[in-house]
Amino acid sequence: MIIGRFVSLLGQRLAATGAALWVIAIASPTAFADALPDSTWVAVKPLPHQARSAVFALAVDPANNQSMVAGNSEGSLLRSANGGTTWTTVHSGRANLTTVGYSPFTSGLVLAGTLGSGALVSRDGGATWSAAQGLEGRSVRVFAFALTLVAAGTDRGVYVSSDGVTWGQSGLSDRSIDALAVEAIHAPIRLVAGSDSQASSGPLPLYQSVDGGLSWTTLNPPLSGSIVVKLAAGPLPPTGSVRPLLVGTNTGLFASVDNGLTFAPLSGGALLPATDYTQVNFITDHFDHFYVASDGGGSRSGGLWRSNDAGRSFTSLRPPEASVTALAVSSDEQPILYIATFQPSTHMPSLWTFHDTGGTPQGPATAESPAASGSRTAHPGGDSIFSQILASPQLPYVGLGLAALAVLLTAVVAHLRSRHR
Repeated sequence: MIIGRFVSLLGQRLAATGAALWVIAIASPTAFADALPDSTWVAVKPLPHQARSAVFALAVDPANNQSMVAGNSEGSLLRSANGGTTWTTVHSGRANLTTVGYSPFTSGLVLAGTLGSGALVSRDGGATWSAAQGLEGRSVRVFAFALTLVAAGTDRGVYVSSDGVTWGQSGLSDRSIDALAVEAIHAPIRLVAGSDSQASSGPLPLYQSVDGGLSWTTLNPPLSGSIVVKLAAGPLPPTGSVRPLLVGTNTGLFASVDNGLTFAPLSGGALLPATDYTQVNFITDHFDHFYVASDGGGSRSGGLWRSNDAGRSFTSLRPPEASVTALAVSSDEQPILYIATFQPSTHMPSLWTFHDTGGTPQGPATAESPAASGSRTAHPGGDSIFSQILASPQLPYVGLGLAALAVLLTAVVAHLRSRHR
Protein backbone atom coordinates (compact mmCIF):
# COMPACT_ATOMS: atom_id res chain seq x y z
CA MET A 1 0.00 0.00 0.00
CA ILE A 2 2.76 2.40 1.00
CA ILE A 3 4.83 1.45 -2.03
CA GLY A 4 1.83 1.94 -4.28
CA ARG A 5 1.16 5.41 -2.88
CA PHE A 6 4.82 6.30 -3.26
CA VAL A 7 4.92 5.17 -6.89
CA SER A 8 1.68 6.99 -7.61
CA LEU A 9 2.93 10.20 -5.99
CA LEU A 10 6.26 9.99 -7.77
CA GLY A 11 4.52 9.36 -11.08
CA GLN A 12 2.28 12.40 -10.60
CA ARG A 13 5.21 14.64 -9.80
CA LEU A 14 7.25 13.41 -12.76
CA ALA A 15 4.22 13.83 -15.02
CA ALA A 16 3.76 17.40 -13.78
CA THR A 17 7.45 18.07 -14.36
CA GLY A 18 7.27 16.64 -17.86
CA ALA A 19 4.21 18.73 -18.65
CA ALA A 20 5.93 21.89 -17.46
CA LEU A 21 9.02 21.16 -19.52
CA TRP A 22 6.83 20.43 -22.56
CA VAL A 23 5.11 23.81 -22.19
CA ILE A 24 8.50 25.50 -21.95
CA ALA A 25 9.77 23.67 -25.03
CA ILE A 26 6.71 24.63 -27.05
CA ALA A 27 7.02 28.26 -25.98
CA SER A 28 10.72 28.53 -26.85
CA PRO A 29 10.42 29.25 -30.63
CA THR A 30 7.79 31.91 -29.99
CA ALA A 31 9.93 33.44 -27.28
CA PHE A 32 12.88 33.61 -29.67
CA ALA A 33 10.79 35.31 -32.36
CA ASP A 34 9.51 37.77 -29.78
CA ALA A 35 13.08 38.34 -28.59
CA LEU A 36 14.15 39.65 -31.97
CA PRO A 37 14.02 43.45 -31.82
CA ASP A 38 11.71 45.08 -34.33
CA SER A 39 13.30 46.04 -37.65
CA THR A 40 16.84 45.53 -36.33
CA TRP A 41 19.62 43.43 -37.82
CA VAL A 42 20.93 40.68 -35.51
CA ALA A 43 23.96 38.49 -36.21
CA VAL A 44 23.28 34.77 -36.60
CA LYS A 45 25.77 32.09 -35.57
CA PRO A 46 28.02 31.25 -38.55
CA LEU A 47 27.70 27.91 -40.31
CA PRO A 48 30.18 25.37 -38.91
CA HIS A 49 33.19 24.72 -41.17
CA GLN A 50 32.27 27.44 -43.65
CA ALA A 51 35.38 28.46 -45.54
CA ARG A 52 36.05 31.94 -46.87
CA SER A 53 33.44 31.64 -49.60
CA ALA A 54 29.91 32.91 -50.07
CA VAL A 55 26.80 31.11 -48.80
CA PHE A 56 24.22 30.56 -51.55
CA ALA A 57 21.99 27.80 -50.11
CA LEU A 58 19.67 29.09 -47.38
CA ALA A 59 15.94 28.49 -46.83
CA VAL A 60 13.33 28.77 -44.07
CA ASP A 61 10.41 26.40 -43.52
CA PRO A 62 7.14 28.04 -44.66
CA ALA A 63 5.39 26.40 -41.68
CA ASN A 64 7.96 27.36 -39.01
CA ASN A 65 9.95 30.59 -39.06
CA GLN A 66 12.60 29.09 -36.75
CA SER A 67 13.39 26.03 -38.88
CA MET A 68 16.10 26.55 -41.51
CA VAL A 69 18.34 24.54 -43.81
CA ALA A 70 21.64 25.85 -45.19
CA GLY A 71 24.57 24.46 -47.13
CA ASN A 72 28.21 25.17 -46.36
CA SER A 73 31.27 25.20 -48.59
CA GLU A 74 32.32 21.68 -47.53
CA GLY A 75 29.22 20.16 -49.07
CA SER A 76 27.35 19.63 -45.82
CA LEU A 77 23.71 20.45 -45.17
CA LEU A 78 22.98 21.98 -41.79
CA ARG A 79 19.65 22.42 -40.05
CA SER A 80 18.59 24.80 -37.31
CA ALA A 81 15.39 24.52 -35.29
CA ASN A 82 15.89 27.78 -33.41
CA GLY A 83 16.50 30.52 -35.94
CA GLY A 84 20.21 29.88 -36.34
CA THR A 85 21.11 29.82 -32.64
CA THR A 86 22.49 26.31 -33.13
CA TRP A 87 23.23 24.25 -36.25
CA THR A 88 23.20 20.46 -36.69
CA THR A 89 24.83 18.67 -39.62
CA VAL A 90 22.14 16.53 -41.29
CA HIS A 91 24.06 15.50 -44.42
CA SER A 92 27.77 15.34 -45.22
CA GLY A 93 28.90 15.57 -48.82
CA ARG A 94 31.74 16.84 -50.96
CA ALA A 95 30.04 18.98 -53.58
CA ASN A 96 29.27 22.65 -52.99
CA LEU A 97 25.61 23.39 -52.24
CA THR A 98 24.11 25.79 -54.77
CA THR A 99 20.48 26.09 -53.66
CA VAL A 100 17.95 24.77 -51.16
CA GLY A 101 14.18 25.15 -51.13
CA TYR A 102 11.09 24.05 -49.19
CA SER A 103 7.96 23.10 -51.10
CA PRO A 104 5.12 25.49 -50.24
CA PHE A 105 2.59 22.79 -51.25
CA THR A 106 3.96 19.50 -49.88
CA SER A 107 4.64 19.50 -46.15
CA GLY A 108 8.13 18.32 -45.24
CA LEU A 109 9.51 18.28 -48.80
CA VAL A 110 12.90 20.03 -49.05
CA LEU A 111 15.31 19.92 -52.00
CA ALA A 112 18.98 20.86 -52.22
CA GLY A 113 21.06 21.32 -55.38
CA THR A 114 24.78 20.69 -55.73
CA LEU A 115 27.54 21.66 -58.11
CA GLY A 116 28.06 18.62 -60.32
CA SER A 117 26.57 15.97 -57.99
CA GLY A 118 22.85 16.23 -58.63
CA ALA A 119 20.29 16.92 -55.93
CA LEU A 120 19.31 15.78 -52.46
CA VAL A 121 15.77 15.30 -51.19
CA SER A 122 14.23 15.30 -47.71
CA ARG A 123 10.67 14.25 -46.88
CA ASP A 124 10.80 15.17 -43.20
CA GLY A 125 11.57 18.88 -43.19
CA GLY A 126 15.31 18.52 -43.61
CA ALA A 127 16.05 16.03 -40.82
CA THR A 128 17.20 13.24 -43.16
CA TRP A 129 18.37 13.29 -46.79
CA SER A 130 18.84 10.97 -49.75
CA ALA A 131 20.03 11.35 -53.33
CA ALA A 132 17.42 12.31 -55.92
CA GLN A 133 17.19 9.87 -58.83
CA GLY A 134 17.73 11.05 -62.40
CA LEU A 135 19.87 14.12 -61.65
CA GLU A 136 23.20 12.36 -61.17
CA GLY A 137 26.15 14.41 -62.40
CA ARG A 138 24.10 17.56 -62.92
CA SER A 139 24.76 20.98 -61.46
CA VAL A 140 21.38 21.94 -60.02
CA ARG A 141 20.96 25.70 -59.66
CA VAL A 142 17.30 26.31 -58.80
CA PHE A 143 13.98 24.65 -57.91
CA ALA A 144 10.42 25.81 -58.64
CA PHE A 145 7.24 24.30 -57.21
CA ALA A 146 3.74 23.74 -58.61
CA LEU A 147 0.91 21.81 -56.94
CA THR A 148 1.70 18.51 -58.67
CA LEU A 149 5.11 19.21 -60.20
CA VAL A 150 8.62 20.27 -59.19
CA ALA A 151 11.03 21.72 -61.74
CA ALA A 152 14.81 22.03 -61.52
CA GLY A 153 17.15 24.23 -63.53
CA THR A 154 20.46 22.54 -64.31
CA ASP A 155 23.55 22.87 -66.48
CA ARG A 156 21.74 20.68 -69.02
CA GLY A 157 18.31 22.27 -69.15
CA VAL A 158 15.15 21.72 -67.12
CA TYR A 159 14.20 18.53 -65.26
CA VAL A 160 10.79 17.79 -63.74
CA SER A 161 9.47 15.50 -61.02
CA SER A 162 6.10 14.62 -59.52
CA ASP A 163 7.50 13.90 -56.05
CA GLY A 164 10.98 15.46 -55.83
CA VAL A 165 12.55 11.99 -55.67
CA THR A 166 12.56 10.75 -59.29
CA TRP A 167 13.40 13.17 -62.10
CA GLY A 168 13.29 13.25 -65.90
CA GLN A 169 14.59 15.61 -68.59
CA SER A 170 12.04 18.19 -69.68
CA GLY A 171 13.78 20.25 -72.35
CA LEU A 172 16.34 22.95 -73.14
CA SER A 173 19.05 20.31 -72.71
CA ASP A 174 21.55 22.36 -74.70
CA ARG A 175 21.23 25.34 -72.34
CA SER A 176 22.37 26.11 -68.82
CA ILE A 177 19.33 27.10 -66.74
CA ASP A 178 19.89 29.05 -63.53
CA ALA A 179 16.46 30.71 -63.07
CA LEU A 180 12.98 29.16 -62.92
CA ALA A 181 9.49 30.29 -61.92
CA VAL A 182 6.02 28.73 -61.93
CA GLU A 183 3.49 31.21 -63.26
CA ALA A 184 0.51 28.81 -63.14
CA ILE A 185 0.56 26.20 -60.36
CA HIS A 186 -2.54 24.35 -61.65
CA ALA A 187 -2.70 22.37 -64.89
CA PRO A 188 -1.82 23.43 -67.49
CA ILE A 189 1.30 24.37 -65.54
CA ARG A 190 3.15 27.40 -66.94
CA LEU A 191 6.93 27.56 -66.42
CA VAL A 192 9.40 30.32 -67.22
CA ALA A 193 13.14 29.58 -67.42
CA GLY A 194 16.19 31.80 -67.78
CA SER A 195 19.75 31.01 -68.77
CA ASP A 196 23.13 32.22 -67.58
CA SER A 197 24.63 31.43 -71.00
CA GLN A 198 25.47 34.88 -72.21
CA ALA A 199 23.78 35.87 -75.42
CA SER A 200 26.35 37.25 -77.85
CA SER A 201 23.56 38.83 -79.85
CA GLY A 202 19.81 38.72 -80.00
CA PRO A 203 17.27 38.63 -77.18
CA LEU A 204 17.77 37.76 -73.53
CA PRO A 205 17.84 33.94 -73.03
CA LEU A 206 14.32 33.52 -71.61
CA TYR A 207 11.96 30.60 -72.29
CA GLN A 208 8.44 29.47 -71.38
CA SER A 209 6.41 26.27 -71.29
CA VAL A 210 2.62 26.21 -71.08
CA ASP A 211 2.32 22.43 -70.67
CA GLY A 212 4.37 21.59 -67.59
CA GLY A 213 7.68 21.35 -69.44
CA LEU A 214 6.62 19.09 -72.30
CA SER A 215 7.55 21.78 -74.84
CA TRP A 216 9.35 25.12 -74.72
CA THR A 217 9.29 28.34 -76.73
CA THR A 218 11.50 31.41 -76.66
CA LEU A 219 10.33 34.64 -75.09
CA ASN A 220 11.64 37.79 -76.74
CA PRO A 221 11.17 40.57 -74.22
CA PRO A 222 13.12 43.78 -74.91
CA LEU A 223 15.01 43.66 -71.59
CA SER A 224 18.47 45.00 -70.88
CA GLY A 225 21.12 42.52 -69.87
CA SER A 226 22.77 39.48 -71.38
CA ILE A 227 21.93 36.78 -68.78
CA VAL A 228 18.99 35.99 -66.49
CA VAL A 229 19.97 35.57 -62.85
CA LYS A 230 16.60 35.33 -61.08
CA LEU A 231 12.91 34.64 -61.80
CA ALA A 232 10.05 34.82 -59.30
CA ALA A 233 6.27 34.60 -59.69
CA GLY A 234 4.08 36.10 -56.99
CA PRO A 235 0.63 35.19 -55.66
CA LEU A 236 -2.48 35.88 -57.72
CA PRO A 237 -3.93 39.38 -57.33
CA PRO A 238 -7.48 39.72 -55.94
CA THR A 239 -8.82 40.09 -59.46
CA GLY A 240 -7.48 38.40 -62.59
CA SER A 241 -5.74 35.10 -63.25
CA VAL A 242 -2.15 36.16 -64.02
CA ARG A 243 0.58 36.14 -61.42
CA PRO A 244 3.15 38.96 -61.37
CA LEU A 245 6.51 37.89 -62.78
CA LEU A 246 9.80 39.48 -61.72
CA VAL A 247 12.98 39.02 -63.75
CA GLY A 248 16.44 39.89 -62.49
CA THR A 249 19.16 40.24 -65.12
CA ASN A 250 22.81 41.17 -64.80
CA THR A 251 21.84 44.82 -65.32
CA GLY A 252 18.47 45.34 -63.63
CA LEU A 253 15.04 44.25 -62.37
CA PHE A 254 11.87 44.03 -64.50
CA ALA A 255 8.21 43.17 -63.89
CA SER A 256 5.48 41.65 -66.06
CA VAL A 257 1.75 41.33 -65.41
CA ASP A 258 0.82 39.63 -68.69
CA ASN A 259 2.71 36.30 -68.59
CA GLY A 260 5.92 37.79 -69.94
CA LEU A 261 4.54 39.48 -73.04
CA THR A 262 5.72 42.89 -71.85
CA PHE A 263 7.97 44.08 -69.03
CA ALA A 264 8.38 47.33 -67.12
CA PRO A 265 11.75 48.30 -65.61
CA LEU A 266 11.86 48.60 -61.81
CA SER A 267 15.52 49.57 -61.51
CA GLY A 268 17.45 52.58 -62.72
CA GLY A 269 16.80 56.21 -61.99
CA ALA A 270 15.74 56.93 -58.42
CA LEU A 271 14.07 53.56 -57.76
CA LEU A 272 16.82 50.95 -57.57
CA PRO A 273 20.45 50.80 -58.74
CA ALA A 274 21.07 49.22 -62.14
CA THR A 275 22.78 46.04 -60.91
CA ASP A 276 22.22 42.29 -60.86
CA TYR A 277 19.22 41.13 -58.78
CA THR A 278 19.92 37.61 -57.60
CA GLN A 279 17.27 37.31 -54.87
CA VAL A 280 13.50 37.91 -55.06
CA ASN A 281 10.90 36.79 -52.49
CA PHE A 282 7.22 37.68 -52.26
CA ILE A 283 5.60 38.23 -48.86
CA THR A 284 3.01 35.54 -47.93
CA ASP A 285 -0.07 35.98 -50.15
CA HIS A 286 0.55 39.62 -51.14
CA PHE A 287 1.00 39.96 -54.90
CA ASP A 288 2.36 43.49 -54.49
CA HIS A 289 4.71 42.97 -51.50
CA PHE A 290 8.17 41.59 -52.18
CA TYR A 291 11.87 41.78 -51.33
CA VAL A 292 14.73 42.04 -53.82
CA ALA A 293 18.43 41.71 -53.12
CA SER A 294 21.73 41.91 -54.96
CA ASP A 295 25.29 40.87 -54.31
CA GLY A 296 26.40 43.85 -56.36
CA GLY A 297 28.48 41.74 -58.73
CA GLY A 298 31.54 42.41 -56.58
CA SER A 299 30.87 46.15 -56.41
CA ARG A 300 29.22 48.13 -53.62
CA SER A 301 25.91 48.42 -55.46
CA GLY A 302 24.41 45.42 -53.68
CA GLY A 303 21.76 45.61 -50.99
CA LEU A 304 18.26 44.58 -49.90
CA TRP A 305 15.03 46.42 -50.62
CA ARG A 306 11.30 46.00 -49.93
CA SER A 307 8.36 47.15 -52.02
CA ASN A 308 4.79 47.31 -50.70
CA ASP A 309 3.22 48.69 -53.88
CA ALA A 310 4.17 46.30 -56.72
CA GLY A 311 7.48 48.04 -57.39
CA ARG A 312 6.31 51.65 -57.63
CA SER A 313 8.56 52.49 -54.68
CA PHE A 314 11.27 50.72 -52.66
CA THR A 315 12.66 51.00 -49.14
CA SER A 316 16.22 49.97 -48.37
CA LEU A 317 16.49 47.62 -45.40
CA ARG A 318 20.14 48.64 -44.93
CA PRO A 319 21.75 45.22 -44.43
CA PRO A 320 24.97 45.24 -42.38
CA GLU A 321 26.93 44.35 -45.52
CA ALA A 322 25.97 45.33 -49.05
CA SER A 323 26.66 42.05 -50.85
CA VAL A 324 23.64 39.77 -50.20
CA THR A 325 24.23 36.25 -51.56
CA ALA A 326 21.18 34.44 -50.12
CA LEU A 327 17.76 35.49 -48.83
CA ALA A 328 15.12 33.45 -46.98
CA VAL A 329 11.78 34.97 -45.97
CA SER A 330 9.31 33.42 -43.52
CA SER A 331 5.60 33.16 -44.30
CA ASP A 332 4.52 35.52 -41.52
CA GLU A 333 2.55 38.69 -42.13
CA GLN A 334 5.51 40.50 -40.55
CA PRO A 335 8.25 38.22 -41.89
CA ILE A 336 11.52 37.16 -40.35
CA LEU A 337 14.31 37.51 -42.91
CA TYR A 338 17.49 35.46 -42.93
CA ILE A 339 20.28 36.61 -45.22
CA ALA A 340 23.82 35.63 -46.09
CA THR A 341 26.27 38.40 -46.93
CA PHE A 342 29.79 38.35 -48.29
CA GLN A 343 32.67 40.75 -47.84
CA PRO A 344 34.68 40.66 -51.10
CA SER A 345 37.77 42.30 -49.62
CA THR A 346 38.13 39.70 -46.84
CA HIS A 347 36.20 36.81 -48.44
CA MET A 348 34.23 36.60 -45.21
CA PRO A 349 30.62 35.31 -45.23
CA SER A 350 28.15 36.29 -42.52
CA LEU A 351 24.58 35.40 -41.56
CA TRP A 352 21.97 37.86 -40.26
CA THR A 353 18.32 37.92 -39.25
CA PHE A 354 15.79 40.77 -39.35
CA HIS A 355 12.21 40.89 -38.04
CA ASP A 356 10.54 43.21 -40.52
CA THR A 357 7.79 45.05 -38.66
CA GLY A 358 7.82 47.99 -41.04
CA GLY A 359 9.91 50.32 -38.89
CA THR A 360 13.07 52.17 -39.83
CA PRO A 361 15.84 49.55 -40.22
CA GLN A 362 18.45 49.64 -37.48
CA GLY A 363 21.97 48.27 -37.62
CA PRO A 364 23.36 45.44 -35.49
CA ALA A 365 24.46 46.07 -31.92
CA THR A 366 28.14 46.12 -32.90
CA ALA A 367 29.91 47.19 -36.05
CA GLU A 368 31.77 43.89 -36.30
CA SER A 369 30.52 41.00 -38.39
CA PRO A 370 30.54 37.43 -37.02
CA ALA A 371 33.66 35.67 -38.29
CA ALA A 372 33.25 32.61 -40.47
CA SER A 373 35.57 30.71 -38.13
CA GLY A 374 32.89 30.92 -35.46
CA SER A 375 34.81 33.24 -33.14
CA ARG A 376 32.73 35.44 -30.90
CA THR A 377 32.08 39.05 -31.67
CA ALA A 378 34.13 41.23 -29.34
CA HIS A 379 32.39 43.33 -26.71
CA PRO A 380 33.65 46.57 -25.22
CA GLY A 381 36.05 45.92 -22.41
CA GLY A 382 33.92 47.70 -19.81
CA ASP A 383 30.90 45.42 -20.23
CA SER A 384 30.43 42.78 -17.57
CA ILE A 385 29.31 39.27 -18.46
CA PHE A 386 26.04 39.95 -16.62
CA SER A 387 25.33 43.08 -18.67
CA GLN A 388 26.16 41.21 -21.90
CA ILE A 389 23.61 38.52 -21.00
CA LEU A 390 20.96 41.13 -20.24
CA ALA A 391 21.61 42.86 -23.57
CA SER A 392 21.51 39.66 -25.58
CA PRO A 393 18.47 38.82 -27.73
CA GLN A 394 18.83 35.28 -26.36
CA LEU A 395 17.85 36.42 -22.86
CA PRO A 396 14.44 34.66 -23.02
CA TYR A 397 16.26 31.38 -23.68
CA VAL A 398 18.33 31.90 -20.55
CA GLY A 399 15.19 32.58 -18.53
CA LEU A 400 13.37 29.56 -19.94
CA GLY A 401 16.35 27.33 -19.22
CA LEU A 402 16.55 28.54 -15.62
CA ALA A 403 12.80 28.03 -15.23
CA ALA A 404 13.06 24.47 -16.53
CA LEU A 405 15.95 23.78 -14.14
CA ALA A 406 13.96 25.19 -11.24
CA VAL A 407 10.97 22.97 -12.05
CA LEU A 408 13.19 19.90 -12.24
CA LEU A 409 15.00 20.68 -8.97
CA THR A 410 11.70 21.28 -7.22
CA ALA A 411 10.44 17.85 -8.31
CA VAL A 412 13.66 16.18 -7.12
CA VAL A 413 13.54 17.90 -3.73
CA ALA A 414 9.90 16.98 -3.27
CA HIS A 415 10.69 13.38 -4.09
CA LEU A 416 13.58 13.23 -1.61
CA ARG A 417 11.50 14.82 1.13
CA SER A 418 8.71 12.31 0.59
CA ARG A 419 11.14 9.44 1.14
CA HIS A 420 12.03 10.70 4.65
CA ARG A 421 8.44 11.08 5.85
